[in-house]
Amino acid sequence: MPIDETLARYSDLSFEAAFAVYLLALVLFVAEFAAVRVRRTAPVPVAASPSGSAVSADAPGRIAEPPRREVSDRLGRMGISVLVVALILHIGSMVLRGLATSRFPWGNMYEFVTVTCAVGVLAGLIVLRRPALRVLWAFALIPVLILLFIAGTVLYADAAPVVPALQSFWLPIHVSVVSVSSGVFLVSGVASTLFLLALKAEKRPHTRLARLVQRLPDARALDRLAYRTTIFAFPLFGAGVVLGAIWAEAAWGRFWGWDPKETVSFIAWVIYAAYLHARATAGWRETRAAWINIAGFVATLFNLFVINMVVSGLHSYAGLN
Repeated sequence: MPIDETLARYSDLSFEAAFAVYLLALVLFVAEFAAVRVRRTAPVPVAASPSGSAVSADAPGRIAEPPRREVSDRLGRMGISVLVVALILHIGSMVLRGLATSRFPWGNMYEFVTVTCAVGVLAGLIVLRRPALRVLWAFALIPVLILLFIAGTVLYADAAPVVPALQSFWLPIHVSVVSVSSGVFLVSGVASTLFLLALKAEKRPHTRLARLVQRLPDARALDRLAYRTTIFAFPLFGAGVVLGAIWAEAAWGRFWGWDPKETVSFIAWVIYAAYLHARATAGWRETRAAWINIAGFVATLFNLFVINMVVSGLHSYAGLN
């Protein structure tokens, strides 16, 4: 079918606008992180008056001022609002690309990375919704912006029909499952990285790193976040590998052929399985397990970029010009 160039152009403009708004959201989250006050003392107790008004415990009869919302909290709320606008523009760019090409918009690396980043942001909005975890956006948005920049420059491909090998109903099923799991793995990888930094800061409490880490959630909360997101993404990723094998049998007459993409996908799945096993094993639950989780995310990135762009195989559908 012919390509609607007008819709394709609007898709590109929506993508560029989303990137700019994501950048603004990152600035707000960094400002929130910098404005977070590290509390070292307990708050002054406040009692209630007979009428129900707040009364300061150290000054009986004096009505206490209602607590004002901190600057960091206001910046964080603004950041979330801006982030939602960016995500809407982001999703809009994918919908317009799909309408312009009359197909599902994940037929090349540009589109796949775009979808994966959108899923990562959506997953972050769900798991980082509590104010205590919101400061993590100052770190989680950095890899998203890097990936989107690479997608919009190095990986960009004009709107066009997919190659014949991808003209299958398995394309939206297989790729959507893999992109969802990869987007959630992004959140997990960031959480494990920050967890390791938090542990390092605990051992050296008087360093500049420790002063920065004090603004982050507790190290154990970061570890739990990494574990829970991986638990969600791991079976999805495994299902994506299985669905890919079924598609391979329909397209190439075999379920598995140790193609480079298949091989590294299996390796990444094994690494994440090892992480979940280590997370439940005494002596491996903290530092070692976190390193394994990071290794799994590195393997996922290696599979996405190096295998698609450098290694030749049956999955070489990067769509690069």
